[in-house]
Amino acid sequence: MNGGLLVAGTTSDAGKSVVTAGICRWLVRQGVKVAPFKAQNMSLNSFVTREGAEIGRAQAMQAQACRVEPTALMNPVLLKPGGERSSQVVLLGRPVGEMTARGYHGGRQERLLGTVLDSLAELRGSYDAVICEGAGSPAEINLRRTDIVNMGIARGAGLPVLVVGDIDRGGVFASFFGTVALLAPEDQALVAGFLVNKFRGDVSLLEPGLDMLHGLTGRRTYGVLPFRHGLGIDEEDGLRVSLRGTVRESAVEPPVGEDVLRVAVCAVPLMSNFTDVDALAAEPGVVVRFVDRPEELADADLVIVPGTRGTVRALEWLRERGLADGIARRVAEGRPVLGVCGGFQLLGEHIEDDVESRAGHVEGLGLLPVRVRFAREKTLTRPVGEALGERVEGYEIHHGVAEVLGGTPFLDGCRVGHTWGTHWHGSLESDGFRRAFLREVAAAAGRRFVPAPGTSFAALREEQLDRLGDLIEQHADTDALWRLIESGAPSGLPFVPPGAPA
Repeated sequence: MNGGLLVAGTTSDAGKSVVTAGICRWLVRQGVKVAPFKAQNMSLNSFVTREGAEIGRAQAMQAQACRVEPTALMNPVLLKPGGERSSQVVLLGRPVGEMTARGYHGGRQERLLGTVLDSLAELRGSYDAVICEGAGSPAEINLRRTDIVNMGIARGAGLPVLVVGDIDRGGVFASFFGTVALLAPEDQALVAGFLVNKFRGDVSLLEPGLDMLHGLTGRRTYGVLPFRHGLGIDEEDGLRVSLRGTVRESAVEPPVGEDVLRVAVCAVPLMSNFTDVDALAAEPGVVVRFVDRPEELADADLVIVPGTRGTVRALEWLRERGLADGIARRVAEGRPVLGVCGGFQLLGEHIEDDVESRAGHVEGLGLLPVRVRFAREKTLTRPVGEALGERVEGYEIHHGVAEVLGGTPFLDGCRVGHTWGTHWHGSLESDGFRRAFLREVAAAAGRRFVPAPGTSFAALREEQLDRLGDLIEQHADTDALWRLIESGAPSGLPFVPPGAPA
């Protein structure tokens, strides 16, 4: 078997990442050696592979669904927004510069098609199947000429395309039909059919519409996936996280101790790697929420200032919102604060930034004895260490170089009292360290909170991935899906007018 499939969507956030992970987990349970692939990802939520390459966290999660180690080949192009108009371009795991959207789509993107196709070909030479994820919608006709992630990669590699639609949003039949009808004949020939996502209710009520859709397009529906809470693992974009919502919709067990712990995460601009707090949210009795007002810090037992692609901009935002003063008051009162990556940098004394914001010398919050200088070379590592008497693993993604001038060592950063700072993302996924850290927070906050002794974040993630595989196995036509992956799009698929505009 040397199969492949592109999972496209009618819109952004239709469920492509989750469906791709589900198909990967279903296949690997059938004994198939499978890998994920996304040609181009736009995300501030990234990960570092063992060889020191930066890729989207969604592809790292999909690699885990495949039970393989993630590599740069699985996400050859990563775009990390630095504002409304520009992004850092990461090519095969390494940053190669900043570029505006106009500059990227004006020629650079087309030149990357060869790199993308080479990466996909290398993966296909090593795996039985490669399940690719598209981006946005394949019917974005203004971008089709330069497309390297949807129909551009499907055409270049001869991949069949499965279009996912989120029925919970409404209008899914129009979205399916319109997606096909806005594609050129050569692109339409690769669109094999549809997959309905997030359906609530009786599937028999949907079937007449699916039959009519088949009559209109000549394309079948490969499954109807029911709505399930708590499946949003390792989302692509932290900018879409609700400021008032909890991190996870899924219920957790009641607290082991008498009290809960309340964690407030400052929703800074260009927030990156917001998944750092997922391991906290998975703990029984820990309540995590994102906040953007100083009064929301008042009842928090722990305040986290997360990573950001714009440290100086986040610092200004905290000051404008009054959150900086609120954090400073907490530190003065000895109440717990944790800064991660960019959040760690802005807790320091000052920042010299001629790289990210080009703001030069900027005074930090002065809450940790740290000075930060931004280097042009990005640090991309997978460190292992010890803190609070426990082994810790993490990953680093940053331009800022911290000079620690005092305090007690804490991972690569420091702590002063109950204020901690580190560049390490993912440290809280280390179960022993997380429990030790929460015990310190609870003691400092005066809470009778006890960490659950048996919580394994890795096991919880595996359970979620298995749930995704179950969705595909139980609610998709897996025989038809197998044929599609193995043999490609059916021949003779009809053209749906009007097709792509000239």
